[in-house]
Amino acid sequence: MFHVKHNEYRVNESCELLQFLQKRMPDRSRSRLKEVLAHNICVDGRKVSQYNFPLQPGMVVTEERAGYKERLKPHDLDILYEDEHLFVVNKHEGLLSYSRKPNDRTVITVLNRYLELTRQKCNAHVVHRLDRDTSGLMVVAKTKQVSQRFEADWKGLVTDRAYVAVAWGKMESESGTIRSWLTNGEYCVLSSPTDNGGKLAVTHYKVVQTSRRYSLVELRLETGRRNQIRVHLREEKHPVVHDPIYGYRDDVSPIGRLALHAFRLGFTHPVTGRRLQFSTPYPASFAKLMSI
Repeated sequence: MFHVKHNEYRVNESCELLQFLQKRMPDRSRSRLKEVLAHNICVDGRKVSQYNFPLQPGMVVTEERAGYKERLKPHDLDILYEDEHLFVVNKHEGLLSYSRKPNDRTVITVLNRYLELTRQKCNAHVVHRLDRDTSGLMVVAKTKQVSQRFEADWKGLVTDRAYVAVAWGKMESESGTIRSWLTNGEYCVLSSPTDNGGKLAVTHYKVVQTSRRYSLVELRLETGRRNQIRVHLREEKHPVVHDPIYGYRDDVSPIGRLALHAFRLGFTHPVTGRRLQFSTPYPASFAKLMSI
């Protein structure tokens, strides 16, 4: 985890702690300073939250700015990796990746709030997206330059993208490859088995487990088109469980969410050149479905 360096201030004259902070941090409001004081201030190495704590010359006041990270735990994403260039996060279902509407809560707005609280002078930038109701691993850049490096060489940098889905019924083959050409329709993505001017989409799949009603399937993307997995499983006549667009109209899944999760992500760091690999467990609700 990337850590922000602590700020230290030496006391030169007698005063109360809040008064001292106001002088040292004039850009912060009184309410913000009280928030900092409640969680992130030490005097001579000891946590202090008392606003009128008496300071004496020679004392050292420390702002533990990294403490913000411990308190900032959004309920709809988990930060799995962070350095000065990028994040890897586990997005929960129901959260948008990105939106042009300023009031929408998205991965980008959540991370920008985190960056603000941790006093990092940068902003989150989209690298790739997951559908609102798909959970799982995403990489998010801290600068436009890093985002553009991914965009310029996505296939060269991203070495592994894998999903797990619960699909309706028992699939006819244990493994296989689905290929079609996808075009954006008015309400959904349209698929054609032959080249109709759309974008080629290729999905490799492997059945991990079957039950009386469902198949648990791992899927690896060779291409990354909009709604690709959802469209391809529909084309196989085994749509993703609880898919309101490409699934069955009478789908009454007991888990109440799209059964699709991006569980594995591997890439070469566009700045450091390190090979990074991440994975998450299958969602517990998927196991619940398979037990029905």
